[in-house]
Amino acid sequence: MAQRKFLTLTEVNNLMSAARNKQTGIRDSCLILLAFRHGFRISELLNLRYHDLEMIEGRINIRRLKNGFSTVHPLMSDECKAIMEWNQVRAQWKPAVDPQIVFISQRGTQLSRGQAWRIIRQAGELAGTATHTHPHMLRHACGYELAERGTDTRLIQDYLGHRNIRHTVRYTASNAARFVGMWERNGLVIKDLLINNQVKDETIGAKLFLILKRKIRFCNALY
Repeated sequence: MAQRKFLTLTEVNNLMSAARNKQTGIRDSCLILLAFRHGFRISELLNLRYHDLEMIEGRINIRRLKNGFSTVHPLMSDECKAIMEWNQVRAQWKPAVDPQIVFISQRGTQLSRGQAWRIIRQAGELAGTATHTHPHMLRHACGYELAERGTDTRLIQDYLGHRNIRHTVRYTASNAARFVGMWERNGLVIKDLLINNQVKDETIGAKLFLILKRKIRFCNALY
């Protein structure tokens, strides 16, 4: 069986809760929240600068890599709270790099990709996630969760910065909720299957046969 490439919303929440129990938990849970909420690639997130954050306006500037579309996302209140908590801890770690870099190590250096991978893998282990957790699963989790909420495919494409919509349709293709109500909206539900608001005991095939039989008799009567 192929390994699942994304996390569910419940798993993301469990990941953040598990991360907070570590010594570096405030930083790690903030990193996970931003990675998920904005569908960051890990390199994009590690290059996040404070001038990308407009806390008062409630905006975050997303600078996409891999020739993706850069854009501006809303910054939610829980994110602002997580960032402010992290800022208090970060100040104690005495940054030794560009002061604009948001995520740093306890030594004050910019977090590396390897360190970020370990943070998320260890959080997954603590949370008891059934799959091997890695950073890109949070980007996929963002796409799948937006699709699950019925978000338009083009809007998801813009949100994740995809230049080619083929990279986006993977999220909507597995969303069964988009088909809910389709039969009703198009008048394709066979009302004859319901009699006095109760379904008869016959199988669906038998019901269809009886409906067609009645319609044939009606047509024969006309001629």
